[in-house]
Amino acid sequence: MIIVPLGVASATPTATRHLPSVALWREGTICLFDCGENTQMRMLQAGLKRSKVDFIFITHFDVDHYSGLIGLLSTLQLQRRDKTLTIVGPKGIKKYVEWNFKFAEVDLTYDVNYAEIEEDFEGGKVIDEEEFYVEARPLKHNKFCLGYRFQEKDKPGKVNAEKAEAMGITDDWQYKDLKAGKDVELDDGTVVESSDIVGHPRPGDSFAYITDTSYHPNSVKLAMNTNILLHEATFSENLADKAEETGHSTSIDAARVANEAQTKLLVITHFSARYTNPFVLLREARKDFFPAWLATELRPIFTDPAHEKGIIQPKVYIKEIDGNSSGSGDRKPRGKSSGGKKKRFRKRKNFKGKSSGSGNYSSRRKSDSDKSKSSRSSDNYRRKKDSRDDNSERKPRPITPRTPFDDFDRF
Repeated sequence: MIIVPLGVASATPTATRHLPSVALWREGTICLFDCGENTQMRMLQAGLKRSKVDFIFITHFDVDHYSGLIGLLSTLQLQRRDKTLTIVGPKGIKKYVEWNFKFAEVDLTYDVNYAEIEEDFEGGKVIDEEEFYVEARPLKHNKFCLGYRFQEKDKPGKVNAEKAEAMGITDDWQYKDLKAGKDVELDDGTVVESSDIVGHPRPGDSFAYITDTSYHPNSVKLAMNTNILLHEATFSENLADKAEETGHSTSIDAARVANEAQTKLLVITHFSARYTNPFVLLREARKDFFPAWLATELRPIFTDPAHEKGIIQPKVYIKEIDGNSSGSGDRKPRGKSSGGKKKRFRKRKNFKGKSSGSGNYSSRRKSDSDKSKSSRSSDNYRRKKDSRDDNSERKPRPITPRTPFDDFDRF
């Protein structure tokens, strides 16, 4: 099972973050959790095939969490998809999708199954497949919002092939029955019990997706003993009041859920645009829980790295920090080469040994130039000193420059 964050922004995209969406890859099938604007493009860049999407889970009807849905479904239509797609979300998701395609006069070439969840829903399975199930529970937001847990069903234990062969097991159907927990009767009437041949069942991997919520016990229930918990951390702890007011979590809230649920790995996401450096949030989360990671767009998170690395290859270069913050294009910093090292200049030779009256024109010119520079610099110093004396009440220079977000009360 591989988790790929496609968008980690909250409410509005930024130059380096996209709106919320997470892809879960398992055995060639993809489940999408939320589908913010530009999700399908991020899938292409992540190396994920859109045709492999079989399930889409929408948490709630804040626009940033479903604004990319119609575009993705339209692309699947243009690709002549004929496989059924399942969409799970709050009641109203079917009306929204069907109205948009009716307005555009488009008849989908594939069937869509809708699993709509009423607001009085208390929690339970919303998808139940042969090898996995998905559980949903309501969270605490300013509108009806759902959290999801993807859970693989327990896998059969490994068969002891040597012991099975010694007891007379030879046919493939016998091995299949034993692995399925059935006892096998041999031709001579001997019964080979499954428990003697097959080891203990192996627990399946699990993933919880919890976003747009204040702290709530249902978050802990969904995340209990998960391999990976992807939890929102919209604000830092010094904005805890704003988080509570808007129905969001701080990084400390995310760590609290991870601790109470005893999850194996916490990954924080859904960052407010005010945090240009999300490591501030990570540092807070790691004070209370470890291991904790930042969700990085297009960077896969593996439950079994030894076997899963290399399955998904991003198609674009992942750049976490834009070093060219000045907007100077390809201009190189002064005094540095393209490799980032300082250029070394050879010092000029010093002709101190020659006297000023030796008739050397260049040395006399240099001496005159130095004198004029010295006089000019002293004049400049006196002028600056006089101006400082005249304006003794000038304001101190700010230590940290203001950002565009300082004048706005928004995410």
